[in-house]
Amino acid sequence: MSEPNVFITGAAAGIGRETSLLFARNGYRVGAFDIDDAGLASLKAEIDGFGGSVVTGVLDVTDPVGWAQCLADFAGESGRLDILINNAGVLSSGRFEDISLAAHRRMVDINITGTLNGTHTAFPYLRDTVGAQVVNLCSASAIYGQPELATYGATKFAIRGLTEALDLEWAQHDIRVLALWPLFVQTAMVTGMDTGATRSLGIKLTATDVAKELWAATRGAGRVHKVHYPVGTQAKLFLSASRFSPAWLSRLMNKRVTST
Repeated sequence: MSEPNVFITGAAAGIGRETSLLFARNGYRVGAFDIDDAGLASLKAEIDGFGGSVVTGVLDVTDPVGWAQCLADFAGESGRLDILINNAGVLSSGRFEDISLAAHRRMVDINITGTLNGTHTAFPYLRDTVGAQVVNLCSASAIYGQPELATYGATKFAIRGLTEALDLEWAQHDIRVLALWPLFVQTAMVTGMDTGATRSLGIKLTATDVAKELWAATRGAGRVHKVHYPVGTQAKLFLSASRFSPAWLSRLMNKRVTST
């Protein structure tokens, strides 16, 4: 149990899968969890193939009982949890009124409640592990409310606030909490997505790009303690601009990018 470990949700595909592979190749014992059992089996076979260490399990992040069981099984008697990565998420795009209420609620349940369930349940393990970290997948959609991504963006605003608050609260426990901010990523989540923002900005990032940035972010806070890590040139520019622009200018920029 001397090897560091990482617990990753939404690990069967996309960003979660690439992150699992990267951490496994770098000597981590990976806990890969998802609702996609077949995808997890494929991931396990790939990691086993290059001699990595992986534990897989089916987890619905909206189920707190499932979280408790999976974390207990993964941490085992050591109780060790070096990194928790809250990656599981869903997206429905389009005009707010055209998206079913069930789809809106699903985004809230998975993106927000799923992260709350995991972070709260994982706290005892993180507290008892020296230098533990939590990585929450945020989004450039949390810079300014984005048309055609209203509820998705709202869920990421919530993740932004949660991350900032917990990074301050949990510093006394030596737990670092950070958020990764990619723009649009070439995964199944954006298949068939057609919004003003995707048409004007394109979908330039890959899941591998995000996994590499996540790995780098978890290597240490550096001299200046960072909480937010934008991924890709576009997200870095938008986040930097938002910090220095008045609200009316941010709104104008967003209006032009989204063609509204």
